[in-house]
Amino acid sequence: MGLNFAFETEREEDGRWIAEVSGLPGVLAYGASEQAALAGAEALALRVLADRLTGGSEAAAHPGGKPADDPEKVQSTGTP
Repeated sequence: MGLNFAFETEREEDGRWIAEVSGLPGVLAYGASEQAALAGAEALALRVLADRLTGGSEAAAHPGGKPADDPEKVQSTGTP
């Protein structure tokens, strides 16, 4: 399965580049070059989509979607 993102790029007055992912509000990144801005925006878009697939920011912040401070929800690693 391939993902295709639509990007918009613009050069700021201070020389930095900004890349925004169309269709994902708030997903944008700055970079010293257009390529750097695009790479940052793409990485952020993938994180946002992964977060949505795993059920939200709480799930993304903790491996397996289980908060570490709840002993009953922590996944065992199999080591004592």
